Amino acid sequence: MQDRWPLLGPLDWLHYVNKEVTVRAGQDHRGWMVTVDPVSASVVLVSFDEVGGASVRVVMGHAVEEVQVLREADEETAERLRVVFLPRETRRFSPEEQRRRKESVRRWLERNRVPVEDDGETLRVADVLTVAAPYGAEDCRSSNEIILARIQTLLEKNPENPTVGSDQSEHSSDK
Repeated sequence: MQDRWPLLGPLDWLHYVNKEVTVRAGQDHRGWMVTVDPVSASVVLVSFDEVGGASVRVVMGHAVEEVQVLREADEETAERLRVVFLPRETRRFSPEEQRRRKESVRRWLERNRVPVEDDGETLRVADVLTVAAPYGAEDCRSSNEIILARIQTLLEKNPENPTVGSDQSEHSSDK
């Protein structure tokens, strides 16, 4: 097909995204093409296993000899590809549930006399830390590691902890 894969542009590569492909690069690599790096022409392939997991393979653009489309993604596969790189918690919460989780964290911080402001999609703590959706301890961001650790510990102790119960199999012992 094309020995010139790296010479194609983003508009050409777009025709392969969300399709199951075989990429020949010394050996054959099969998977669902999620994206192509526009600088290196490297191909990102995702393969799903029987138990719902996914593996990711990156094929370097300079090594690509041929790309063959096997089939297009159906609606279910396209959705799986869309969320494969999202954190598990953000995949399944409705906007209403996200608001509930954010309010729970805000109330908990205020009860513990931590200055917190609602800044749209994030909560801002004393202008040095932010908490983004889905508002768990792992969603805190700060350049101050001491404050980061203290707020994360505080959020983990929240009796309405948004991470508890979000995945029963992982947190059943926390109940």
